[in-house]
Amino acid sequence: MNVGRPLQFDPDKALGAAMQMFWRKGYESTSLQDLITVMGLSKSSFYQTFNSKHHLFEQSIHNYQNMLSDSLQSQLQQADSGRAFIESLFYGVECELSGADARRGCLLMNTASEFSQTDPEIAALVSDSLEHISRIFEQAIEQAQSENKISANKNPKDLASYLLSNMSGLKNMVKAGADKKTIRSIVDIVLSALD
Repeated sequence: MNVGRPLQFDPDKALGAAMQMFWRKGYESTSLQDLITVMGLSKSSFYQTFNSKHHLFEQSIHNYQNMLSDSLQSQLQQADSGRAFIESLFYGVECELSGADARRGCLLMNTASEFSQTDPEIAALVSDSLEHISRIFEQAIEQAQSENKISANKNPKDLASYLLSNMSGLKNMVKAGADKKTIRSIVDIVLSALD
């Protein structure tokens, strides 16, 4: 526990800035100086609060998972149906084709690709985060089945895994430069599995 002088900055804002930097550049390409600059910290404040770049990255993964989970849960609650939530998410991938944060993919999948299981702690964090997201898909599928919007003979867990893997693939295709028409065609095919 830090018993020194009180913090002169907002740790949550600093963590959010670091998460955005890691998301844009990846772990290896993000330098300590990049982090200190974007977080608005001195080197001593950085180490005093976050210990190391690796520890900060772990916290960033947790932060991203929480942010994504909260957003998905909120969207599911506001959707007209479980199926409408799923369709909205998939057709919404088109929005990632343009804008300030275009084509940067998903931090979790970017991390999985970058680390390729070389760091067991990070691999476990990514796996846990993806399992959490998959459960939200499963919840939406079960809701849609109760609403008679998805066939009851579909296995919710298997279908959730299918949707998650396709979402990952779509985001990677966006990063690789796929156009709107291509993404829309793929989404149509993916969503046909819900029928």
